[in-house]
Amino acid sequence: MLTSSPLDGLRFAFGTLTVLPVRVHRWDRGAARGGMLCAPVAGLAVGGCAAGLGLGLLLLGAGPLLAAVASVAVPAALTRGLHLDGLADTADGLGSGKPAEDALRIMKQSDIGPFGVLTLVLVLLAQAAVLAQLYDASWARGALAAVVSAVAARLALTLAARAGVPAARPEGLGAAVAGVVPKGAALGVAAAVAAAAGAAGAAFGGYDGGRTALAVAVAVAVAELLLRRCTRRFGGVTGDVFGALAETAATTALVVLAFGG
Repeated sequence: MLTSSPLDGLRFAFGTLTVLPVRVHRWDRGAARGGMLCAPVAGLAVGGCAAGLGLGLLLLGAGPLLAAVASVAVPAALTRGLHLDGLADTADGLGSGKPAEDALRIMKQSDIGPFGVLTLVLVLLAQAAVLAQLYDASWARGALAAVVSAVAARLALTLAARAGVPAARPEGLGAAVAGVVPKGAALGVAAAVAAAAGAAGAAFGGYDGGRTALAVAVAVAVAELLLRRCTRRFGGVTGDVFGALAETAATTALVVLAFGG
């Protein structure tokens, strides 16, 4: 069994999931395992940057809508838009109604079809709307939501890379990370992230703590439904599917946080 140091895992996570200047020294499955286990840590960095920009604009006198749009733009910029591109391609593949091979070919095309465009518009509008609502009510709660959604997005990747989930293609990022994470380790990371999110939310009160932990749990549950749909439809996961899972989890976490505040 290939093993890797925690530093190899962090390098893999930041080097593949962000545009931050991190040099990846190992690309084997041992490093991929560590990287996918560390994916929520990369999400923490991305979410922190998103929240920081949003708060910075609010401090300068900007309105909550502009701060929300900026917070949505940061994860897109720090991933070169790859997760959003994956979401659009997956929507086109699922919506095509074609057999798996043809659907995968549609997903590899450089253009975006109507299903992809519609999905992107709705998802980005939902994310901005929720963050604007939360920033308007409380700067701190809005910032926490930006961080939690980014972490939940990467947690969905950890769970999607667990053992037993096949790759749809023999090449690409999906094939490199498919099945590399032991199920027990994936569930352990999920529990730790939910607990940490709950602890962070508890700074605003016990109700907020429970709601924040619930947001993470619901986010990964909805992402799991999409994962199962994609594995049945395409025969496994691809890099595009991973991107779709991340954006689905991020949006779901935000929507949960929008209620009951």
